[in-house]
Formats: sequence, C-alpha cells, structure tokens
Amino acid sequence: MSSSDIFIGETIGTAILILLGAGVVAAVVLKASKARNAGWLAITFGWGFAVLTAVYISAPLSGAHLNPAVTLGIAIKDGEWSNVPTYFAGQLLGAMIGATLAWVAYYGQFRAHLTDREIVGGPGTQSTKAVEAREAQAGPVLGVFSTGPEVRNVAMNLATEIIGTFVLVLAVLTQGLNDSGKGLGTLGGLMVALVVVGIGLSLGGPTGYAINPARDLGPRIVHALLPLPNKGGSDWGYAWIPVVGPLIGAALAAGLYKLAFA
Repeated sequence: MSSSDIFIGETIGTAILILLGAGVVAAVVLKASKARNAGWLAITFGWGFAVLTAVYISAPLSGAHLNPAVTLGIAIKDGEWSNVPTYFAGQLLGAMIGATLAWVAYYGQFRAHLTDREIVGGPGTQSTKAVEAREAQAGPVLGVFSTGPEVRNVAMNLATEIIGTFVLVLAVLTQGLNDSGKGLGTLGGLMVALVVVGIGLSLGGPTGYAINPARDLGPRIVHALLPLPNKGGSDWGYAWIPVVGPLIGAALAAGLYKLAFA
C-alpha cells in the first residue's frame, strides 16, 4: 500500500464511520428526530454497522484501521512504524469530516434541540440538564460528537477506556487481520463490528466507549468549531482520557499478543 492509498482510505473510511456513528446518536437523542428515544441498543448496533460499512469501503485501500489504537497495536505487533503518522493523519481528518457531515444531515434537529428552553435553559427556567452541562463543561449535544463519563472519576474513566480498547485490539490482532496482517480482512471486518457492539453493550455504560482516539478527538474539535447556538463547552478537561486510555489499551493488547499468540 502506498502512503496516498493509506491516507485516502483512512480518511474516507473514518469519515463514513463517524458519519454513521454520530448519526445514530443524533437520531436517538436530538429533538424532532423520528428515532428519538430509540435507546442504547440502537446506538450500539448503529455503531457496529458503522464499523462494518467503513471497513468494507476502506479495506482495499488502507486495510481499514480507522482507529489510532488499532494502528498502534499492529505497529507494535510488526515493529513497523513508517506508515503510522499517515494512518493517524487520515483517521483524524476523516473523523472531522464525518462529524461535519453528521451535523449537516441533522442540521434542523440540532437547531430544534439547541433552541428548546427546556433543554438549554433560559429566563425563568431551571433546566437540570443545562446546569449539569455547565458544571461538567459539556454542552447538551456534545454526546453526538464525542464521549463523556456518567460518573466523573479520572482513574475509573481511564480504566474503562483501557479495558474496552484492550478487548477490541486483542480481537483485531487475533481474529480480524487479513492474510498480510496489515489490516482487516472481509470476515475480520464482520467480527470486529460485532466486537464493537459487544463492547458497547457490556462496557459502554461508564464512558460511552470511545475506544478510538480519532473517533473522540476529531468530532470534539468539530463541536468546538461549529456555529451551533447554545452548544456549551466541548469538555476539554476530559478530552485526554479517550485519547490516552485507548492507546494504553492497544499497547497492552499488542504486548499480550506478542507474548501469548505470536
């Protein structure tokens, strides 16, 4: 694979991943959406289908890492680091593009949600959600773009992201790779999508299971930049956890793979 193939494939694939993943969250949580209140099952399966679609689209070009944690795990496994910056750059750019496209698709719903006084507060209102958002420095629609904890505790939140990503990357390294070992295969893409659903159902409750630094950081940057009314903060105090936690989890998974499976 050439560097241009890697960059283009990761940009396109991660954009599709975030478009569909952020899209299902927007569908479930935003006012005036036909799928509003569809629940956690809809979100977890929506993200799983997002992974499946993105992998199948981008695998011929880049191997469909779509996640800096996966790229790190494969790099540690193989000891090859030359393409890691290209993967990272494509993934972050793709995540930002995907988040922007999700905003475009749900533009009317974002405006309806963020101009509802019961949601964002206003004169004469006592919005619990708005108060909680201000205290956590997380706006009322930030969850469409990036993750946040239900219980704000650095050690617990970091541990949850490490554990979830450890499971994901170990599954990728043991079952998901193609014959070359450089990316996801056809059956591997299906398996990884199901693993992501399983992680969401079993481990997603505490932090929203970022398990992907680009998936969280790119859309968080977009949230900070978009001209959304009453959008609140982007919770930058928490933003390092869904970046550092998944990278630690990936490194631990790759280390175990080399010890036990290689």
